[in-house]
Amino acid sequence: MRLVSYKNKTYTQRLGLYLDGRMLDLQKGGQELSLRLPSNMKEFLEGGKELLDLAKKVQEAYLAREVKATVDQDEVFLLAPVPQPASCRDAYAFRQHVAAARRNRGLDMIPEFDQYPVFYYTNHTAIVGPGDVVVEKDHLQKLDFELELAVVIGKPGKNIPSSGADSYIAGFMIMNDFSARVLQAEEMLLNLGPAKGKDFATALGPWLVTPDELEEYKIETQFGNKYNLPMAAYHNGKSVSQGNSQDMNWTFAEIIERCSYGVEIRPGDVIGSGTVGTGCYLELNGTRALEAKQRGETYEPVWLKEGDTIELEITGLGTLENKIVKAGGDYSILAKKKNVGVRA
Repeated sequence: MRLVSYKNKTYTQRLGLYLDGRMLDLQKGGQELSLRLPSNMKEFLEGGKELLDLAKKVQEAYLAREVKATVDQDEVFLLAPVPQPASCRDAYAFRQHVAAARRNRGLDMIPEFDQYPVFYYTNHTAIVGPGDVVVEKDHLQKLDFELELAVVIGKPGKNIPSSGADSYIAGFMIMNDFSARVLQAEEMLLNLGPAKGKDFATALGPWLVTPDELEEYKIETQFGNKYNLPMAAYHNGKSVSQGNSQDMNWTFAEIIERCSYGVEIRPGDVIGSGTVGTGCYLELNGTRALEAKQRGETYEPVWLKEGDTIELEITGLGTLENKIVKAGGDYSILAKKKNVGVRA
């Protein structure tokens, strides 16, 4: 199934199914079959397998023309599939991206990457779906995209071994981890991890795809499932990145094992894969600058600008499109633009 969250013309958040190019109100479709289903994604995920099975009955009934609760897509606003996740983690699963980004900064590959998966928490209240992404002045200082795959947790668990972790995945979706690289570089000097460079917008969408929909792409390994899903990014319609989720060096099962150690993960938690190789301008600009230098040339780096569109596409998961919109103010928090004195 492909599950969506949207706001209708009365600005009420609703839960739907996307199928045959149409949207179906899941709760209303259930009512036509005398089935009780919630109106939002949070309650749906908390209901676990029982509600998932009911949703499948609604989908089957719609395909059999027994349900008619379709939605006029011109009258709705598509949200992130999980608009208010309880938490949002982002991992570091693609070795190619990590190695290239470090090489471009003159650094050797860090050996700890191959010893255990890592992640950081990003701002779960700054989740956006398809459409406009409103950013401040400082965010436009080297604004970047990150092409990622994300999973949503479907049941609670703690200390979950990777051998059983795939069963905790409710579905998959596209993630764009927008990054303000000047802010990020500034704060990373203090070795506490990214914060203001990452906390303003994470785009998810366009829908949540249940694992059964991706069965034909699944690759079983002793460390959990991988998926052969080509990934691509388009900046103002121009192809800028190509990758594949099967190149993850840490599976989601292994990442879930790490995330859940000593901590309970909950339905609705979002976990990103990290950036696929070539999946952001930080990496691409660095690589192209090095190549240009070897040729005795200069390279002008590319970043997202106000008014630009960025489209992320993953086979089986659709296309997530966002437009960059600048907020009205010119307030800045960059240290170099502040009168910073010595603090006692």
